[in-house]
Amino acid sequence: MSPPMPPPLRRARRPGTPALTPALDDAQLALAAEALTLGQWARVRTLLAGTGAHWDLRGHRLTVLATCPGSAAWAGDWLLAEPDSGDAATLLALATVHLALRGESGTEAAAEACATAARMLPDDPTPWLGALILARRTGTPGERAHAFRQVCARHRDHHHAHHLMTASLAEQLPGVTDDPRHPVHVFAARAAAGAPADSPLALLPVVAYAERYRVLAAAGLAPPDPADWGHWSTRRARQVLQTAVDWWLEWEGEEHPRRKIDLNYLAHAAFHQGRTAEAATLFQRIGPHATRAPWSYPGRDGTGAFRAARATALCRARDAAAP
Repeated sequence: MSPPMPPPLRRARRPGTPALTPALDDAQLALAAEALTLGQWARVRTLLAGTGAHWDLRGHRLTVLATCPGSAAWAGDWLLAEPDSGDAATLLALATVHLALRGESGTEAAAEACATAARMLPDDPTPWLGALILARRTGTPGERAHAFRQVCARHRDHHHAHHLMTASLAEQLPGVTDDPRHPVHVFAARAAAGAPADSPLALLPVVAYAERYRVLAAAGLAPPDPADWGHWSTRRARQVLQTAVDWWLEWEGEEHPRRKIDLNYLAHAAFHQGRTAEAATLFQRIGPHATRAPWSYPGRDGTGAFRAARATALCRARDAAAP
């Protein structure tokens, strides 16, 4: 098989311009992803070998690599060359999951690929993360719960898995107006309370509020612009955000591979709650690493919403600091 043509050259972005890149600020991952699109899976092998058993980092890197163009084919070539490679099998599993979600492969093949990788790497939560990503869109509640339990049995505080379950639970009872006793809020509160003090799962209740807004807005029970709704101004929402901000001020989570995702959720909530100074600080921490969720909720232009909110927050912060 001849390698694909390299991607066309793109105009360089101005510094600080938001980039909806799934690698976030992981420069090694970005290089490996670029190499994988050219069929250079050896760089991916080196990256994953260096990642080791840092499960949140490994999960982040493999899910991003699995979305690269041609990742399933290149992972298949790698597995043919190294049949005992659990890394190759896991990349193939997650890539096959993404093919299934795009309708380019069957869900049965994706589930079997995840099961094969899980047998090869019984201590690794990442194959089960693939199963959870698949079940999130195509499975039953029981299948989602089973995959989530399997991930957490291997890494109790798995960040991505908790975000997936939060998004899934938020979709229960879509026609019911928001309630602090809704399953998603109960799940997020319990996960935050049971996590270690320095775990970014402390921010999960804020994620739950954003995901619930997505569902309510899609059902026509909330306006399409979060700025037009009092979702973030209730007493409970303010308490949730204050607790999250207090955690961030103490811990920040600077070492976590998915911290930019958390910062985007925090900035989104702070901005729509009118906490301009905190939102401005969060935008500065985010830098160019905007994420589609939650800025695109519900069906908005995520990049445009991020840019507008950031510009407003930074402008107001400058005005407040001016003599």
